[in-house]
Amino acid sequence: MSLDGLTVLVTGAGGGVGKGIALAAAADGAHVLVATRSETGQAVVDEITNRGQVATWVRCDVTLSRSVVDAVAQAIHTTGRLDAVVHNATSNSSSQPHQLVQVDDGLWDDHYSVSVGGAFHCASAAFESLRARGGSLVVMTSPAGMEGSATLPLYATMKGALRGFAKSLAREWASHAITVNAISPLAYSPAMTAAIEAEPAMEERLSRRIPLGRIGDPEHDIGSAVAFLIGPDARYITGQTLGVDGGHFMNL
Repeated sequence: MSLDGLTVLVTGAGGGVGKGIALAAAADGAHVLVATRSETGQAVVDEITNRGQVATWVRCDVTLSRSVVDAVAQAIHTTGRLDAVVHNATSNSSSQPHQLVQVDDGLWDDHYSVSVGGAFHCASAAFESLRARGGSLVVMTSPAGMEGSATLPLYATMKGALRGFAKSLAREWASHAITVNAISPLAYSPAMTAAIEAEPAMEERLSRRIPLGRIGDPEHDIGSAVAFLIGPDARYITGQTLGVDGGHFMNL
């Protein structure tokens, strides 16, 4: 297992893609810190341990610097190391359509504090630990962050900013042998599942737009790609955006 003996912290890992990443990293041998604001993360830990793998739940609000520092400290206290951070957390408002004329300071701050602010807090808190291990940081972006979105402009703005953040940090941290990359996923999530339940035809319609003909699985498709990027076989890959979407978006 390529992540055997490594410690990986995954934010927003209570469900959807974040949960899939946590499950995949644990299956690949890592001790996973499932970082969530609520106790939903404990259910993910229970699922991992029931598989005979290793995980620990840590309460973490990425909008608060102190909370992220404490999560990193718990990783070090639990395993003695931190090899990778995957910042997956995003605002609960991310999938709610809006227009910029409707945006107030509160909504802007909500999006920013979780996505971009959270990435900053994760990078700042984990830097020394990642430098000690020659570790990895992965952030999650989206096609919306590369081509914009008429219905989700704040989500698109934050995802675009995260891509620039990852590229800049990849250059800055290269001398420390820390890799920094972005993943652009397309997979089932709680929001997508709810939308499909409300409109069952949506699933087939979306699948037809994907060259590989199906929507991704959070664990086996997205999680396995993240596990590769934070593993030893990807040590010469940094500053990149990897689209894991069945070929849906090919203009990275």
